Amino acid sequence: MIKFEPLQTLKFREFRNLILGRLFMVISFRMLSTLLAWWIYILNREPGNPKAAAYAIGIIGLSEVIPAVSMALYAGHVIDNSEKKRLLLITNYLYFFLISLFILPAFFNFNLLHFSKKEVSYFIYGVIFFTGILRAFLGPIVSSMVPKTVPRESLPNAITLTQGTFLTASVFGHAIGGFLIALIEIKGTLLVILSLLLLASFFYWQVNKHPSEIKEKADNVFDSMFEGMRYIFRNKTILGAVTLDLFAVLFGGIVALIPIFASDILKVGSQGFGMLNAATDIGSMCVILTLSIFPLRRKQGKILLFAVAGFGLCIIFFGISKIFWLSFILLVLSGMLDGISVVVRHTILQLKTPDEIRGRVLSANSIFINSSNELGQFESGAMAKIFGVIPSVVIGGSLTMLVAIFVGTRAKELREMEY
Repeated sequence: MIKFEPLQTLKFREFRNLILGRLFMVISFRMLSTLLAWWIYILNREPGNPKAAAYAIGIIGLSEVIPAVSMALYAGHVIDNSEKKRLLLITNYLYFFLISLFILPAFFNFNLLHFSKKEVSYFIYGVIFFTGILRAFLGPIVSSMVPKTVPRESLPNAITLTQGTFLTASVFGHAIGGFLIALIEIKGTLLVILSLLLLASFFYWQVNKHPSEIKEKADNVFDSMFEGMRYIFRNKTILGAVTLDLFAVLFGGIVALIPIFASDILKVGSQGFGMLNAATDIGSMCVILTLSIFPLRRKQGKILLFAVAGFGLCIIFFGISKIFWLSFILLVLSGMLDGISVVVRHTILQLKTPDEIRGRVLSANSIFINSSNELGQFESGAMAKIFGVIPSVVIGGSLTMLVAIFVGTRAKELREMEY
C-alpha cells in the first residue's frame, strides 16, 4: 500500500495552520508577479520592438532584488532575535498595505494626475522596491518556524510537504493570475490578491508564539548578521548546492521573457501566458508528489547535478520552439528537474542548520535565491535587448549546462553527497 508520508504531518495543528497561511500567501505572490509582468508589458510594448518590453519587465526583478538582498542579513538577525509570529503578522499586513497602493493606477489610471504610461511603470517599480524589503523577512520567517511545529523525526516529511505546498500555490497562482487577467482584468485580479493576503493572515493568527532561541544576545549586530553567511561558507556541501542553484537559475531563468513568447512568438495571449507561467511549477509539483512516494535514498548529489544540466537543455529547446504545446511541455520538464534541485537543497539546509541560527542561515540563503531569481529576470531582459529574445534564451540555457558541468567536475563533496 502506498503511503503519502508527508501528508501525515498535517495532523500537527500548528504546522497545518502555518502551511495553509503560506499556501494563500504564495498564491497571492505568484498572481501578483503574473499581473505585474503583464501590466508592465502592456504599458511598455512597442509594435515591432519586443526588446523594449523585455527590458521593462526585467526591471521588475531588479526593483525587488536590490532591497531583498540588501536587507537579507539584517532580516535574519531580526528573525532570530524576535518573536516570530508577531513579526510574521506585521510584515504580512505591511505587504498588504503596499500592494493596495496599486489600486490607484489600476482603478483610476492616474487620469486625474495626467500620468503617462512610463510614469505608471515607475510607480509600480517604486512599490515593488518596498515590497522587496518585506520579502526579505516573509520567506525566512515561515521557513524558520517549520522545524518548531513538528517533531524532528517528521521534519524531512514536513519539508517535502512545505515545498509541495509552495509549488502547488505557485502553479495555481500563475495559472489563476493569467485566467483572471483575461476574465476580470487587472482591477479584479488585484482585489483577489489582496483578499488572499488577508486570508493568509487569518491562518497565521492560529499559530503559537515562537520566542527567540538565542539565550545571549550578540553585542555586535554586524557579527550576528553575518553569522548565517559564515555558516554557509563553512559547510562545503551547503555552499556547493547553493552556488549551483544560484548560477543555474541566474542564467536559465526566463520569467521576464515569457510574456513576449506568449504574445509575440507563440501568439497565445494572456491565457497562454498564464499557462506558460505555471508550466515550470506544474512540473515541480509532479516531482514533489513523486518524491513523497519514492523519496531520493542515494546519490542525491549526482542527481542534483544531472537535474541542473537537464534544466539547461530544456531551456535551450524552449528558446527555439515555435509550437505552444511543445514549449509548454519543455517548461514542465524544466520544472520537474528544478523541483529535484529545490528538494535536495532545502532538505540539506534545514537538516544541517542549528535552531539558534536558522533564521540567519535561511536569510543568507535567500540572498542566493533572490539573486538568482530576480537578477535572472533582469539578466534575461538585458540579454534580450542586446542579442534578441530567442538567442538570449539559448545562450542562458547553454550557460546553465556549463555551470552544472563545471561544478560537477570541481566540487567532489557535492558530487558524492548523500543524506
